[in-house]
Amino acid sequence: MKKTPVNPAAHIEAAKPEFVPAKYDSRSIALDVVSALARLALAAVWLYSGWQKLTDPMSTRLAVRSYELFSDDTADLIAIILPIGELVLGVFLLIGLFLRFSAFISQILLLLFIVGIGSAWARGLSIDCGCFGGGGADGAVTWWSYLSEILRDMAFLVLAWVVFRWPFRRFALRG
Repeated sequence: MKKTPVNPAAHIEAAKPEFVPAKYDSRSIALDVVSALARLALAAVWLYSGWQKLTDPMSTRLAVRSYELFSDDTADLIAIILPIGELVLGVFLLIGLFLRFSAFISQILLLLFIVGIGSAWARGLSIDCGCFGGGGADGAVTWWSYLSEILRDMAFLVLAWVVFRWPFRRFALRG
C-alpha cells in the first residue's frame, strides 16, 4: 500500500474561503447601513409626529377637520387613532419589530398624506398640514408650503420604501 504524504496545514488551507460570501460584500454592507439609517430616521419622524399630535388632541382634531375630507365624527376618530398609529409605527421601526409590515403601512400612510395635502392645495384651502402638530386655517400658506410638504413626505416615502425593500435585521427583534 502506498501512503500519500500528509500536509499538516491542509485543514487550515481548506478552511480559508475562496470568496467573501455575498452577505458580507461592500454593497450589502452599504445597503444595511442605508436601511438602518432610513429605519431610524423614519422611526424618529413617526415618534415625533405622533407625540406632537397625542399631546395636543384639540389641534390634531382641528387639523384633520381642516382638510374637509371627512364628516366631523370621522375626522374626530381619525384624530384619535392617527397619533397612536404613528407612535406604534415609530416604536416598531425603532426596535425592529415587523419591519416590512411597518414600512408598508408607512408607505400607505404617507401616500394618503400626500393625497390629502394635494387635495387641500387643489381645492384652494389655506391650511397648515398639521403633520407635526398644530394645523387648521393658516392665511400665510403659499403654494410653496404645499409643495414643500409634499416633497418632504415623498422623501419620507423613499425612506419607507428602502426599509421595505432592504429591511436591516441586525439589532431588530423580528423582520
